[in-house]
Amino acid sequence: MAGLRLSPLGVTVFVVVMLGMIYLMMTRGLHDTPDLIDLRQILALSVEAAELGGQQVRKVKESGDLKGRIKGHTKEGVEEPLTLGDLMSHRAMLGLFLKTYPHLKVISEEHDNSELELIPWSGQIPADMLKQLPPHEIPVPARDITVWLDPLDATKEFTENLLQYVTTMVCVAVKGRPLIGVIHKPFTQLTAWGFANQGMSANLRRRTVDPSKLSFIMSRSHSGIAKDFTQQVFGSNVSIVSAGGAGFKALSLIDVENDMSDKADVYIHTTLIKKWDICAGNAILEAIGGNMTTLTGEKISYDSSPSNDGGLLASAGVNHRQLLNKIAAILKR
Repeated sequence: MAGLRLSPLGVTVFVVVMLGMIYLMMTRGLHDTPDLIDLRQILALSVEAAELGGQQVRKVKESGDLKGRIKGHTKEGVEEPLTLGDLMSHRAMLGLFLKTYPHLKVISEEHDNSELELIPWSGQIPADMLKQLPPHEIPVPARDITVWLDPLDATKEFTENLLQYVTTMVCVAVKGRPLIGVIHKPFTQLTAWGFANQGMSANLRRRTVDPSKLSFIMSRSHSGIAKDFTQQVFGSNVSIVSAGGAGFKALSLIDVENDMSDKADVYIHTTLIKKWDICAGNAILEAIGGNMTTLTGEKISYDSSPSNDGGLLASAGVNHRQLLNKIAAILKR
């Protein structure tokens, strides 16, 4: 049989194809979203993103020029401010995710992608984090993952210099369930994370709660509505704490090392709230054995729909079902 003979053009094509395949094999890695992603890596990336966003928030505050404006109004008519801090944090956080996993579904509160910082990630999981996690990979199909970013929670308080309420947050949901939550406080350099059923940051502890003396934390921007509802359900003598930022309120239910912020036993919200505000707190509460549901007890699904209009009830160290039963009794009237 005569040997196979390739023309010079055929040889050239063959060499180009082989070189292309070798290049793809050598460069494939973090920048191509694989079919399966280790959730431990997503957690490490989420912590870095939240802290990177926090750096931008601090820089803007230190500059003294927030460049604030009103971007809209809530359903209740409350103004929603937007500052350069929101935008710079968004660009850094989203850019880090897109540089690392460009095909991953990421939903951010902000939408200005004109100047994204495509910052590379090291791909390393910190040793102190690994101590709190299983020693093996936790692979999940990339198509099942939705990442929620809140580049600057409590923007109104940010403009009012109430910096204790400000957080940056990342949440990773798998098939709509919040599994990983990261809440970072830029002005105290505090980071807390939780990974449902897998582990949590070493600075978190479940609080001991006296069920006979419950305190309820709610939004300072429309506390009148929530306060009236809470007192109707749980009695007029309950303790009420008003605070800014959903991330701050979620962490108030937990003991956090070196965090001297106000504490509460139950977080209640009676109106529509966006999922980027609550997803991270939901995941952290699940990791510590707490709960976050709608006011009627439904689990909140973190799919692509951005709004939760069923109200909110969150607790840790409290019988969540008993709280829901009291609410149900009032709603049935």
